[in-house]
Amino acid sequence: MSHADTLIPLRLCVLTVSDTRTLANDGSGDYLVQAATAAGHLIHERLLVRDDIYAMRAIVSRWIADGVVDGILVTGGTGFTGRDSTPEALLPLLDKQMPGFGELFRALSVDEIGTSALQSRAFAGLANQTFIFCLPGSTSACRTGWDKIIAAQLDARTGPCNLATLRPRLKA
Repeated sequence: MSHADTLIPLRLCVLTVSDTRTLANDGSGDYLVQAATAAGHLIHERLLVRDDIYAMRAIVSRWIADGVVDGILVTGGTGFTGRDSTPEALLPLLDKQMPGFGELFRALSVDEIGTSALQSRAFAGLANQTFIFCLPGSTSACRTGWDKIIAAQLDARTGPCNLATLRPRLKA
């Protein structure tokens, strides 16, 4: 277990999955970009993609193959409607799943939305030494995920341990 005395800025990508939003009205993506930047991280790229399994996989595969990308924040497509396909698209790309993320996200969401939290299929994991966090599409869900989980885990100063300081040990 370790943490650092100073912030280690990570290079992050933000992907919004939506059939109806544009970059002009993407409040969830805007929030994630603003929050990550305010925390001292760098935004490598931000995109919006329709809820299409293969389009999502193509974008995320490109990012996880890029050695400079440390993490990917995905918002949208994690519900139960016929078009929600983020888990189906991205879970097969993961080398390791992070079950605690989805469990913790849903536990925190109960305080905000009650038993509706069970409809969230939020998840996270690791692919090619890149952290991937998949959140629901609402801005409040992104705020919960970032403010209560992701921000601390991507901050090298968080003790007793965090994902930022774990990065150098991810290679086999």
